[in-house]
Amino acid sequence: MAFVSKEKMFSAKWFKAYSLILIGAFIMASGFVLFITPHNIVPGGVYGISIVIHHYTGFPIGMTALVFDIPLTIIGIKVLGPRFGVKTVVGFVMTAVFVDSLTYFWGAKALVPDDVLLSSIFGGVFIGLGLGLIFKSKATSGGSDIVAMIIAKYTKMPLGQLMIYVDSAIVIVGLFAFQDWKIPLYSLIVIYIAGRVVDLVLQGVSYDKTLFIISDKHAEIRNKIINDLNRGGTFLKGEGMYNGGEKTIIYTILNRRELAILQDYINKIDPDAFLTVINANEILGKGFKSLRDKVSD
Repeated sequence: MAFVSKEKMFSAKWFKAYSLILIGAFIMASGFVLFITPHNIVPGGVYGISIVIHHYTGFPIGMTALVFDIPLTIIGIKVLGPRFGVKTVVGFVMTAVFVDSLTYFWGAKALVPDDVLLSSIFGGVFIGLGLGLIFKSKATSGGSDIVAMIIAKYTKMPLGQLMIYVDSAIVIVGLFAFQDWKIPLYSLIVIYIAGRVVDLVLQGVSYDKTLFIISDKHAEIRNKIINDLNRGGTFLKGEGMYNGGEKTIIYTILNRRELAILQDYINKIDPDAFLTVINANEILGKGFKSLRDKVSD
């Protein structure tokens, strides 16, 4: 059972994990009911297929998604092994329940009926936020992700690439179903925004920057970083590609304010220095969020 994350029942971690699943499932269901379904947007996954089926048959979207999720999960367990635990099942069952319950009480009207673009944006935000919370509980979303995992097992293709292919195929189904080119375009907006929001939920918002600095004044820059900015760093030894000369490379992490201070200082002492500045999506370690805290979230 190496792939399944388990918590002791009724422990603090257990309550936290299942609270994240319930909250995430409700938020994701709200995204579908309030923004996505009324405009017939098809954002991939089993809910994209379910929206198409609902359009032609009137079957409840949540129940239809459940009809896909249950056999897919069983097949996934048989083919891939025990990667899908109770939390994954609770996640897709509660999402389906919330989707149909909200539809019953709210109806089939969009929260912003006259603006499909705004609905696409906020639908993506809600779906991404809900999925991100479910992922933080160490559960998976099931559904079409399992199809991609199975294909990846037999083709050795990258899983992320296959997930894009599967979702894209479902978006194309929406195009043929509704005969409207705007549907897949709005659907792609939802998929993109949802993916970005999932990343933000899992990694957090970071204003930190990764710096690689090549300068003959590396000793002075080191002192500025250590003494004035109260940050650390690492010296890396390198070799110049043009003349083969030995180079000392400074690797460090700073926030935006510290970066501005250091850039101004380097410009004064060595305007010919070479700097590479990279957005640091997530930093774990001393001086930042600890790996232990990250794993225990």
